[in-house]
Amino acid sequence: MTQDPAVSALHRLESASFGELLATVEQIGTNQGHRQVIDLYRTWIALQGAGARQLHAAWFNLGAEWNHARDFENAILAYRASLALRPGFAPAAINLGLLLERRGEPQSALAIWSEALQPDDSRVALINQRARLQEQLGLLADAEAALRASLTIQHDQPDAIQHWLHIRQRMCQWPVLSDAIPGLAPADLMASCGPLAALALTDQVSIQARVAGAWIERKIPPAPAHLAPPEGYRHDRIRLGYMSSDFCSHAMSYLIAELFERHDRSRFVIHGYCTSPEDGSDIRQRVIAAFDHFTIIKEMTDEAAARAIRDDEIDILIDLNGLTTGSRLPILRWRPAPVQATYLGFIGPVPMPELDFLLCDEFVVPPAYAALYQPQPLYVAPNYQANDRKRAIGAPVSRAMAGLPEDRFVFCCFSNHYKITEAMFAAWTEILRRVEGSVLWLVADNTWSCNNLRMRALVAGVDPARLLFAGRVDPAEYMARLALPDLFLDTSPYNAGTIASDAIRMGLPMVTLAGESFASRMAGRLLEAIGATAGITGTPEDYVETAVTLATQPEALAQYRALFTEANWAATIGDIATFTRHYEDALIQIGHARQEAEPHTGEVETV
Repeated sequence: MTQDPAVSALHRLESASFGELLATVEQIGTNQGHRQVIDLYRTWIALQGAGARQLHAAWFNLGAEWNHARDFENAILAYRASLALRPGFAPAAINLGLLLERRGEPQSALAIWSEALQPDDSRVALINQRARLQEQLGLLADAEAALRASLTIQHDQPDAIQHWLHIRQRMCQWPVLSDAIPGLAPADLMASCGPLAALALTDQVSIQARVAGAWIERKIPPAPAHLAPPEGYRHDRIRLGYMSSDFCSHAMSYLIAELFERHDRSRFVIHGYCTSPEDGSDIRQRVIAAFDHFTIIKEMTDEAAARAIRDDEIDILIDLNGLTTGSRLPILRWRPAPVQATYLGFIGPVPMPELDFLLCDEFVVPPAYAALYQPQPLYVAPNYQANDRKRAIGAPVSRAMAGLPEDRFVFCCFSNHYKITEAMFAAWTEILRRVEGSVLWLVADNTWSCNNLRMRALVAGVDPARLLFAGRVDPAEYMARLALPDLFLDTSPYNAGTIASDAIRMGLPMVTLAGESFASRMAGRLLEAIGATAGITGTPEDYVETAVTLATQPEALAQYRALFTEANWAATIGDIATFTRHYEDALIQIGHARQEAEPHTGEVETV
């Protein structure tokens, strides 16, 4: 009878070298949390003297095994022991910091990583972990400096470049595509900027597609198999699935909730697949109630979630994230549904073979540009954007209550600051210079962006006091205060989307700069819908002139503002009943196209 290798090893551990210990562990299996392996490491450590070679490594390996066994408290102790024996040992510092962060001690994690920083290339992983957590904690300046240091040491880090650039966007630290790092030219940075950042950095769809494609290739490998039958199913009603991490207090849910409620149940069965946080919001409860079937897949692996969707025989699966935070695109790579589309969450190219359609309209993706997009644009309605008529609006507020001057022209923009570009802000300061006494009301996004915008205003010859910053408020109050300004100045090349619709509904006129990309045409689509085409401009010069004219000619502004009524919004942008019919007809067409084939009779490949 063959003796258990663990039992045999215990008899000779006192004289065993670390290499012999590792060889024994390999026979059982490493990084799996086996109890035998944990006991081997513990026994070997106990039998060694305090000065034994590789003792720090044994403690580290023990910590890794405990981690895999989900015994996190013992893993933390083991990593601390490793660091006590070898201060600055980077692998132990990284893992210990991650566990402390997981335990809700982010400051302890930062302290561990700071203490462990090394004077050579091994610093990179520690710096990046520290920067990641600093970014999550809102310590943007520290995170930006850390990532700049990391990239100075090692240039070829696409993920570090992506985060560095987006932090700079959020801080309005221009130029975003800086040449501050020797060996990294602006073109190199652009290639790794990340899909979301690209929407605000360029109006060229081909560049957006190239950036998104590189990100997908790097981050989302193909799945081992496709699960759904290519020809689809034959169901009496189309099984329509929506997948999102934003079924909560998020702009997407505030747009789409009524669409879920209005779906024609004689033609559709509606499934929701949720990876969202449980935020307890009213909108989350409303969204959940709108689905016929609701499945939480947040804790499932990508494969398990894909198989759950396949088991439900979903005919059309619509991803509502795209390439945004919380996305679970790896699920789609398993192709759990025969037809898969992306909608609302990411308004740009998502070049992944398992996506069939990008839901849009002919204004945001003109037919002349359609070939630049992947997946294929599918025109679902005259206006691509679903809207909710039931949106809560707070009690009216006065300018004085909001800290605004009563007797001055108030421009505003409530978009996040990463959408504000250097060129856009130059246009705004030109407008402020030409409209005497006017002010610009912005959201107080973060300390660094607010300070940088004030500094830029000063350099441009505009008193920084003319920039007013509004703190964030609850959704209903936010809607109410949109009625206070005189004119909304949109961002470009990444327009306002949900905020643009909200502004129009609240009677706030808008000027936008439309370009080539979907992202740069969202607000223009909404203005065209209500007949406010005078506010759609094609060049920065026209944008400035239009804003100045409206601000200095009261009759022109009054005539333009007359288009911005709740009645006009309700009859066009907010006509969710008509939108739903168009949208469903488009989905039925593609659903029937798949069902014209003979039904699938056998199992698709599984793994």
